Formats: sequence, structure tokens, C-alpha cells
Amino acid sequence: MKRIFPYLKPYLWAMSLGLTIKFVGTIMDLLLPWLLSYLIDTVVPTQSIPMVLFYGGVMVICSIVAVVTNIQANRMASRVARDVTRTVRHDLFQKISLLSCRQVDAFTIPSLESRLTSDTYNIHQVVGRMQRLGIRAPILLLGGIVVTLTLEPVLTLVLLAILPVLGFVVYKISQKGIPLYTRLQQAVDKMVLDVRENAGGIRVIKALSKMDYEKEQFSQVNAEVTKRETTAATVMAASNPLMNLFLNLGLTLVIVVGAYRVNSGLTQPGKIIAFLTYFTIILNAMLSITRMFIMYSKGSASAVRIGEVLDTPEDLTILPEDKIETPYHITFNDVCFSYNKTQNNLENISFALKKGETLGILGATGCGKTTVINLLIRFYDVDSGEIRINGQNVNSIPFQQLHQKFGIVFQNDVLFADTISENIAFGRALHSSAIEAAARYAQASGFIDQLEDGLEHPLTARGTNLSGGQKQRVLISRALAAQPEILVLDDSSSALDYKTDAQLRQAIGEHFQKTTTIIVAQRISSVMQADHIMVLEEGRILGYGAHSQLMESCASYREIAKSQMGGGAANEQ
Repeated sequence: MKRIFPYLKPYLWAMSLGLTIKFVGTIMDLLLPWLLSYLIDTVVPTQSIPMVLFYGGVMVICSIVAVVTNIQANRMASRVARDVTRTVRHDLFQKISLLSCRQVDAFTIPSLESRLTSDTYNIHQVVGRMQRLGIRAPILLLGGIVVTLTLEPVLTLVLLAILPVLGFVVYKISQKGIPLYTRLQQAVDKMVLDVRENAGGIRVIKALSKMDYEKEQFSQVNAEVTKRETTAATVMAASNPLMNLFLNLGLTLVIVVGAYRVNSGLTQPGKIIAFLTYFTIILNAMLSITRMFIMYSKGSASAVRIGEVLDTPEDLTILPEDKIETPYHITFNDVCFSYNKTQNNLENISFALKKGETLGILGATGCGKTTVINLLIRFYDVDSGEIRINGQNVNSIPFQQLHQKFGIVFQNDVLFADTISENIAFGRALHSSAIEAAARYAQASGFIDQLEDGLEHPLTARGTNLSGGQKQRVLISRALAAQPEILVLDDSSSALDYKTDAQLRQAIGEHFQKTTTIIVAQRISSVMQADHIMVLEEGRILGYGAHSQLMESCASYREIAKSQMGGGAANEQ
């Protein structure tokens, strides 16, 4: 919980006021049994009705004050818990947004989702409960013991004899609880991953009739969560029965000893009644403290998981300005990179593009095409070599400034549950004319104009109410809308027919002449008009040059061209 303490500092005044109010209400609760004892043993024997009514009225006032103050304190505690959790959740979300791709891969997205939801909920619970019970339960416990000592010291000794045993039980159970809840949250992470995969691939699962298989997979994950939750709950649940056992044994002894003392004339019935009331108060206080320890165990486990993200050091730092004079817009100089730091995914990648030129990247699946893009955008840092834009090392360009240079369509890009217009604008406050022009250049205006609402047509999550080609054209519209300095199309025309693909390339060539373009594609027809074509194989450059040059110098490129276009057609191009 240490990681959460800084978030409580802005609310110390509100918490102090709430705890003061709670203190007043708790004292009122403690006064009631003592007043009842005094009324029975001292006031009633005098047979003075006015005095009986007076002390009865005092008890009513104490009851009202106790109720009002406890309600107000609980409301204040809820507000503090709400605001603290909101701030923690905001900072956690912001930190997750700033994590490098390598760090996200290490945490995994399901785990980050779980930390942002269930773990922050546990923090909300522990902050709220600690304020509501953290002051009330100890005061009732200690205050009850003090008052009983003044009423019946002998009977109080019976009570005090069992408190060390209760404290030891609570400590040992809580000590086991935190690691159990940590393992439970890890199992929940796995379940979230399974649910995400099933939800994302539901169409494929249904199409291949794999529902039973996926149900069995989920049942196994669910069973593991249930098993860990049962283990944690069983260990923590042992506290209440044990507490009740010891306290009830103590209560039995108190009644027996009290009966002997009343019979011997050593004490009065009112004191025994008050003592039994205080004993019940102490019992409930101990149970509340036990529940706090259970909640604290959950909160501590969650706080550790949240702290792991918040305390993650910055992976991609902005280095001092590193700029050289160069005629090139984009340069890769002997770049090497590895995801797992054992075997290079890219090795000795070098190329240079002037402003307005187009680079096409071809290669088999897994050869490193998308990795080139990820390094250019600086989702990852190179292991060796350097990447420059306008002569400036990308490591020295602030992220917002760097990313604003790009218009990008990723290989597995996402549309959101919003209108087509908002998906293209993407929160960039673009003028409607820019959105319409981008849709026209991306060859999307044809099908958009046929929709009843046009650009205001609502899309479902991930754009499932559009065809594959329509989604790609909307995504390309998004990339073109802000007139980017660098346009990256990562396998973004695979669902387009040849005619639409050709029209798209023609529109980009006409309207984005000053934009440097990088096209990752599987089809040679998508890149054959590019100024430069880079052929990758297992992370190495197999061929580099224009289409005509590669047809002569690169056997692999020539084979792809012949298989896709036929030998004659390829040579004519």
C-alpha cells in the first residue's frame, strides 16, 4: 500500500475531518451502555421519574448524534475513496499509454486491463473501508476495554486474556492472504486474455464450429481462477469462525464469573448488562478489524501490481538533439534490432529516401517488414545503427512531434464504434472539407455516398458492419486526412481489388507529391511504381532498387513478379 499513500496526501484534511466526525460518533456509541448501567444501578433505585426521563433523553440524543455523524463520515470516506481511485486510475492509464511496446509485451495487455479495473476497484474498497472502520473499530475495541475496566476490572481480565490469541490469529491469516490474492489476480489476467481472444475471434470460432473446444479451454481457465479464489477465501474465511470461537468462550466465562460476583454481592446487575453489551461491541470491533485485514490483503496485492506499472522506468527516453545536414528525408543506417535480444529480427538495414519519394517493402511473412515501420515510428529503439528524419535522429525527437509527422495504416488497424467522419478525423479537429477530400483520395467516397447517413454513418466496434475493403479505405482516409509528412501503409490494400488499388496509388501520387511514402505490401502491383523497392528475407535486405533493376538483379523478386503477374506482364512494366 506504500505506493498508494502519495495519492492520499491531497485528501489528508478531508480524511482528518471525516475521522474526527467518526470519532465523535464512536464515542457516542461507547457512552450508551455506560449510561444504561448508571440508569439501572443508580437512577432507577431513586424512583425519580424526572431523572429517569433526563438520562433516557441523553441516551436518545447520543443515539441520534451517533447515527448522524457515522452517516456523514461514511459519505466523506466514500468521496475520498472515489477521488483517490479516480486519480490512481488516471495515472495508471496515462502510464500504460506511455509504456513502450516492449514493456507492454512484458506486462501483456490482459494484465494491464486487469490492473486498471479489478485492482483499482480493490484500492477503492480498501481506502473506503479503512476510513469507515479504521478509526471506529480500534476506538470501539480500546474504548470498550477501558470502560469495562472501570465497570468490572475482574471480568475485563477474562476478556484481555483472549485478545493476544485473537491478534496472533489475525496476523498469521493476513500473512498468508497477500500472496494468495496476488496469485488470484494473476489467474484473473489469464482469464481476461482468454476472453479477449474469444471475443476477438468469435466469427472464426463459429465458422469453424470450435465453440465446444473454446468452452473447454475457458472452463479450464475459469476453474483455475475458482480454485485460487477458493483457496484464498478459505484461508481468509477461517478468521471469522476462530474469532467467534475465542470470543464466545470468553463471553461464556464472563457470564459465569459475573453470575458468581452478582450472587456474592460484589457487583450489580446493571454493570453486568453493560459489560455484556461492551463485550458484544468489542466482539464486533474485532470482527471488523479482521475484515479490514482481509480487505487490506487484497488491496496490498493490488497496490503492488499497480505500483509495478507506475514505477516502471521510462524505456524510450528523448536524447539530446542529434541532427546532421543531409539531402535525405528518411535514412536507415546499418540498423539492427531484436525483439528477444537473442537473434536479430533486422540486420544491417540501410536505405535513404528523399522528400516525396516512395519506398515499397516486400517479403515473406515474418521477414521484418512491419518491424521497419515500428522502428521508424520509434515504438522500439534500435539495438545498433541509427534512423534519421530530416537529418535528426528519431531518438532525439519528442514523441508528439515525431508521431505528428506520420499518417499510418497498420496491418491490423482498428475502427471505433463512432461515425465514419469521427473515425477519419480521430479527434484532430479536422475541417469537413479535409475529411471529404481524404475519403475521396482513399477511394472511400464511392461507398460512403451510397450510405443513408454518408460520413455520419455509425460504425460498430472494430467496424464489423463494413467489408474488409471498405474498412481499409476508411483507415487510409484517416491516414491521409491531416496531410502527413510521411505516409505509411502497412499491407493496407490487401482487401482492395486491383482497379481500386491502382486508383488509390494514382490519387496519392497526384495529391501527396511532397509526402514521403512507405508501402508494405504482398502484391508487386502495389509497389512496382515506387521509386525504391526493398526486398526483405529473414530480416536482411535481399534486393534494393527500382522495379526494372530488381527484375534484373534479384531472383527472388523476379520469381514473385512472375508468379503474380506472369513473366511477360512483369517485364513490360
